[in-house]
Formats: sequence, structure tokens, C-alpha cells
Amino acid sequence: MSLVELIAQADERGLAASGLACLDRCVPLLGGDDELLRPLWASLADGADPTAWGGLLDEARGRLEASEAEQPDEAAALARRMLEAAPAERSAAEVRLWADACSVASLQIHRLLDPAENAAGSVDATRAGRTEGMSPLVEAELRRQVTVLELLAGHGAAGLRRALDVSTEGRRVLRAVVSRRTRQQEG
Repeated sequence: MSLVELIAQADERGLAASGLACLDRCVPLLGGDDELLRPLWASLADGADPTAWGGLLDEARGRLEASEAEQPDEAAALARRMLEAAPAERSAAEVRLWADACSVASLQIHRLLDPAENAAGSVDATRAGRTEGMSPLVEAELRRQVTVLELLAGHGAAGLRRALDVSTEGRRVLRAVVSRRTRQQEG
């Protein structure tokens, strides 16, 4: 099933986790630490107060304002827009739009940062399942997005921990790419 189809079929929790996972993997571009979005992940668990989402989102935004670069590059600007666009309320309609936008932005970020040539068509084509010619970083990001949605669809709240693990792995990869890129620009 394509990423577009998975997003179309996801429930509110799966959509929120999908958008949050995309944002979480891109936190290195924003100067945030690995724990920045952890409270938002916890708010998706069974028994958590769903109305806490907006306040937790404001806290994350506040913590990142202090680390905002004056002249962000295109990838960092896309990541910042993901955070700014996150809905204050976790309604299915709002998080569906956000999750879809985060998916596109995250794939575009990985495309911008991948040193390998990306011969694939547009990000939209990639999301629809046309994956030939994708660069390795974009391919891995697509796989992570699909995995997060499948985990939540198949396991509900029980899939959150594994979805967070998938996101953490992706964040480490992107942090390494950003670090290598910074060294190359400085050297």
C-alpha cells in the first residue's frame, strides 16, 4: 500500500504519530535535543489527556525558539514549518492535513540533504508508490513513514513505542548527515 493510501486510512492517533515522527526525525535541523518531542509522544498513549497536545506543542515551540538560527537553510525552514503548522487540537481532520504536509516536507528535506543523486520523480510520485531512482536517504525516510503508519494501524497505542524507535533511528541518521554536511561546509 502506498504512503498516500496509508495516510488516507489512518485514524487520529496514527496521523498524529505520523506527523510527529516526521517532525521528530527533523529535529536536528532545528537545534533541538532528542527529548524535545517526548511529551507529545506520551500524549498519544492510551489514558493520556488528548487536550494536553496544544500546551505541549507550545512548550516544544518555546524551547526551539531559543535555538533558532538567524539564516536557516531550506531544509531547516521546511522543518520549522512542520512545527509551526502542527494543529493545536488533535482532531482527525486537522492532523490528517498536518501529517500529509509533514510527510511531503520530510521527504523533501531528506532529498535536499542526500548527497546521492535522486533520479526519482517528484516527492508526490514517491509517496504514491513510484520509487525507482530514489536516493538512499529518501528511500529510508519513505520506509520509516510507511512503517510508523503500519505500526499504529496494526497495533494502536501499543505500536507507539516501536514507532518512536523508528523515529529515533531516523533522527540519528539525519543528525549524522547534518553533521557531515556542516563539516564539509566548514572545511
